[in-house]
Amino acid sequence: MTLLPRIALSLLLALGLALGLTQAARAFDTRATAAYVVDVGTGTVLLAKNADQPLPPASMSKLMTLYVTFEAIRDGRLSMTETLPVSAHAARYGGSTLFLQAGERVSVEDLLRGIIVLSGNDACVVLAESLSPDGTEAGFARFMTRRAQNMGMTNSAFTNSNGWPAPGHRMSMRDLGLLARKLIEDFPEFYPMFAEEEFLFDEKESQNRYNRNPLLGLGIGADGLKTGHTAEAGYGLVGSAVQNGRRVIFVISGLASAEARAEEAEAIVNWAFRQFAEQQVVRGGVELARAKVWMGDATTVGLEAAEDVRTLMPAMSAGPLKAEVVYTGPIEAPVKQGDKLAELVFAPEGLPETRIPLVASASVARGGFSARLQTVTGLLLGRLQKGPAPEAGPADPAAEGAS
Repeated sequence: MTLLPRIALSLLLALGLALGLTQAARAFDTRATAAYVVDVGTGTVLLAKNADQPLPPASMSKLMTLYVTFEAIRDGRLSMTETLPVSAHAARYGGSTLFLQAGERVSVEDLLRGIIVLSGNDACVVLAESLSPDGTEAGFARFMTRRAQNMGMTNSAFTNSNGWPAPGHRMSMRDLGLLARKLIEDFPEFYPMFAEEEFLFDEKESQNRYNRNPLLGLGIGADGLKTGHTAEAGYGLVGSAVQNGRRVIFVISGLASAEARAEEAEAIVNWAFRQFAEQQVVRGGVELARAKVWMGDATTVGLEAAEDVRTLMPAMSAGPLKAEVVYTGPIEAPVKQGDKLAELVFAPEGLPETRIPLVASASVARGGFSARLQTVTGLLLGRLQKGPAPEAGPADPAAEGAS
C-alpha cells in the first residue's frame, strides 16, 4: 500500500493585536505544589504544574458532592425546600462544620449554602447519606468515583463526601478544573451561591459565617468556587474569575498558609488577564491555502476555517503569528464542500500547540476519463524522470547475525 505524504504549507497570520510574547508571559513561577490554570473560552491551558498527579484535595473535593446534589435537584430527586435528617455519623464530624445535632432536620438549601460558604463537613454527609445507593457515606463516595470517571476525571477517587483525610481520597488539579467548569456551565442557576460572602446558619455559632475564598470582594471578577486545607494537603483553592467577558479557572494546592494562598490566587488571576488576550486569528470562509487534488476535475481545492476562530494569545509584543497548514495529500477526488481536509497548526511561544480544522471551500468532482488519464500519465512521467530504483546489493556477511 502506498502511503501518501504529509504536506505542510507555511503561512503568517496577521492579527489585529501584536502577538509576540513578553518575558512576563513566558511562565508563572507558582509557589503551589501543584497548579492548573485554563482560559475557559478558548480552552487554552496557561499553566500546568503537576496537574495530573492525584493529590489530597481536602475540602475542594466537596465540589463533587455539590455537583451530584445539583444533578439530583435538576432530576427531581431532591428539592431545595426538602428537609433531611442528620445522622449520628454526620454529627460526629469535626473540623469545619455547621454544628449539626443528630436527629435534627435541615433543608437542602441550607445544606448547600453550608457547604459552599461555610465548608460544612457534616452538611456534606447529610446530603451524601440521602443520595447514597446504600444509604451510607462510603456508598456515596463509591458512586461519586464512578460518576467522576464518567465525566472524564480520570485521576480522582473518593472515600468520603467532604475531603476528610483518608488513604485513597485523591483528585488531580486538572480534574478539579474540569469539575469547576462543569459546575459553572451545567448549573448556572446554582452557581451564584459560590459568590456569597456570608451565610449565618446558626446565630449561636455566628463566628462561622464567612466564605473563606480570599478573592471574593476584591473587585477582580472572582465569583467562586471552593477553598481547602488539611495538614497533608496544605492550603488550596479552586477559583474562577471573569473580566471583560473572559473567564479563567484556576486550581492551586500545597501552599504553606492561608495568606500565601490568598497572595498566590490573586497573582494568578492578575497574570492570566493582563498577560494574555483573546484574539481572532482566522476569519471563517476565507481561503488560507490550497491543497493538491488528484483524479478530479480540478487540480487543487481551497482550504478555509468553517467559522471564525478566536484563541488566546500573549499580549504586548509585535509580529505576525507563524502557522502551518498540514494535510495528507494529494487528496483524492471527489471532494465535497465542507469536508475536513487539513489542520491549521500554530503554537505561540509559551502556549500549547493549537490545531484548527480546515475544510474544503468548494466541491471537486471526480474527473472524467481524460482527467484520470492525465493524472496517471503525470504519475508515470514522474517515476520515469526519477529513474529506476537501485537494486539491492548482496548482503554484507559481516552485518548478518548468527541464526
